[in-house]
Amino acid sequence: KKMKTHLLLICLLTTSYHNGCHQAQEHVSNPNADSLLTSDQAALPEPFATKSVRNFTKVIGWPEGTTPIAPKGFSVTLFAKDFINPRNIFIAPNGDVFVAEANTELSTIKKVGADVTGISKSQRFKASANRITLLRDTDKDGFPDFRSVYLADLNQPYGILILNNSFYVANTDGVWKYPYNADDTVMRAAGKLIVVLPAGGYNNHWTRNIIVNRDKSKILIAVGSSSNAGENGMENEIRRAAILEINPDGSGERIFANGLRNPNGIAIQPETGVLFTAVNERDGLGDDLVPDYFTSVQEGGFYGWPYSYFGQHQDPRMKDNPRPDLVSKAIVPDVALGSHVAALGLAFYQGSQFPERFRDGAFIGEHGSWNRSVITGYKVVFIPFHNGKPGKPEDFLTGFIANEKTNEVHGRPVNLAVLPDGSLLLADDTSNTLWRISYNK
Repeated sequence: KKMKTHLLLICLLTTSYHNGCHQAQEHVSNPNADSLLTSDQAALPEPFATKSVRNFTKVIGWPEGTTPIAPKGFSVTLFAKDFINPRNIFIAPNGDVFVAEANTELSTIKKVGADVTGISKSQRFKASANRITLLRDTDKDGFPDFRSVYLADLNQPYGILILNNSFYVANTDGVWKYPYNADDTVMRAAGKLIVVLPAGGYNNHWTRNIIVNRDKSKILIAVGSSSNAGENGMENEIRRAAILEINPDGSGERIFANGLRNPNGIAIQPETGVLFTAVNERDGLGDDLVPDYFTSVQEGGFYGWPYSYFGQHQDPRMKDNPRPDLVSKAIVPDVALGSHVAALGLAFYQGSQFPERFRDGAFIGEHGSWNRSVITGYKVVFIPFHNGKPGKPEDFLTGFIANEKTNEVHGRPVNLAVLPDGSLLLADDTSNTLWRISYNK
């Protein structure tokens, strides 16, 4: 009887992660795709070549005196700590650092299931902080010496934006607009809901990122899918698995691009003004499917989810609703990042502190796997750009995996931002820490 209860709890919990309780073809070209980068596509295994697994890590924190590991010439220091699941970072024009603190929330029965399966050791499932914290460096030594709760009582906030003297917050269910005063350390004015967003569904797709386009005329909103691979019905995916576009007042909404399972990281490439995204792809097809990816985003483009992946590789779970009309126009992403790395954070480097080769390149935070027999991700990668096109990813910040054999990790990197002095800031959500990466000239 106990065994049956445990199985029921496991199924109830993990169906929100994927539908487990359930050849390369011609592809639409991507003008930014490099032939060297599509070799991973040709090597993709068949679906279910390996068993789909649930392989959760245990976060043990960072022992005193230890930090992530950066390349030679760089140093990593503690920027701030004692947050409650810091997920996103936004740097204000005056240098203030805003930190969105929020996490996945589970029902009571799923919390029990999280303990049974071990998922609760890999991420936070307690009540979400639902706040935005302000950090200010008043003595200009590169580290914050003032801290306040800028906004509280939010609903799983993630995206933050300052535009035209307005402060925008993207909660999981809508975008809010507040009047902004750079001197304030607490938001006292009432906000206005300018866009209602679809919420609920797949637990880890609650994040709603927001950025402004190059000419600051439009706001872009990343909205992840409500399922792993469409198993809840496509009627529940309206305005999801997409990047939406609105005017700064919330009007004029349209879908900029879709078929993007979870385009959590979005940013404008500084050199070209092109929108790029880091996409967290689907689970349940085996160890080496489906690769997460980093890609330019074509206006009106379709990127396959849930009908196909990495171009026109058809997902066998959609055989009853194959949609060949959509598969035929699925765009191949620019860069494969590896399967199940959980690519979430994205920031282009526009500072002057790092060596020139980093200029206009992309840093991507890989939160780390759970659907792979050998854990992967748990690092920050860098992708250099040449003539406006991405090159091959390379490891930049490692050391998050404490013991691969026992699945123990120190923390889990998420989003990044560039500070005014040119150093890089990283949110490590499960260790409740912000790390600062600087270059030693």
